[in-house]
Amino acid sequence: MNQADLVDQAIISRKSVRAYLDKPVDKSIITDILQVAARAPSGNNIQPWNVIALSGKVKNSLSQAIISEIHSALANNKFSLQNYPYEFDYYPQEWIEPFISRRRKVGFDLFQKAGIARDDKVGRQKLYEDNFWFFRAPVGLLFLMNRIHNQGALIDIGGFIQNVSIAARARGLDTCPQAIFSSMHKIIYQHLNIEKDMMLICGMALGYSNSNHPVNQLTTERVPVAKFTRFAGFN
Repeated sequence: MNQADLVDQAIISRKSVRAYLDKPVDKSIITDILQVAARAPSGNNIQPWNVIALSGKVKNSLSQAIISEIHSALANNKFSLQNYPYEFDYYPQEWIEPFISRRRKVGFDLFQKAGIARDDKVGRQKLYEDNFWFFRAPVGLLFLMNRIHNQGALIDIGGFIQNVSIAARARGLDTCPQAIFSSMHKIIYQHLNIEKDMMLICGMALGYSNSNHPVNQLTTERVPVAKFTRFAGFN
């Protein structure tokens, strides 16, 4: 393979993995991934990204704190996604096409691969809660930025997060970016003693994929270039 093929393969093979092997990832590998990812561009080279890498008892303790909050709310009939807003507006206030159809399709396909029926409320709740266990990955990453930054910094952090995913693939690892962690920011800030001037952007599961798990058979579709690109001035 030439250099372009190697890079393309790392990008194309990246997908959101939701089941992992019980196999640890060495700290040195995570450090290398983050060092490579830090070559992402940023406005005026401000490099607004901050990362908390979690593993072992610390990761599990955070996950358990979040799950305990969810179960307590459920037991008191007070659980609603509206009660756990993200730190920033990630999704639109009102959905339109084609985004409605894309959203519904990936949800339907995911539940189908996981063997969860449309009316299986218990199964759907379990899949929701699995998010906060980082899908049992050995490593959980949290991405944050200082609140002094504006929306432009989200573009920079997005590039950094993409670099993390690609650098992980190049090392035989898989990931799943998880914006949903922002919905539990209050618990996370308290549990990890995060400074008040920091804002949680998202989380990420990182580890070795359990390729035999049905949920990992899902590869989401992508719109062809002709659908989202306008070429001007080309022959």
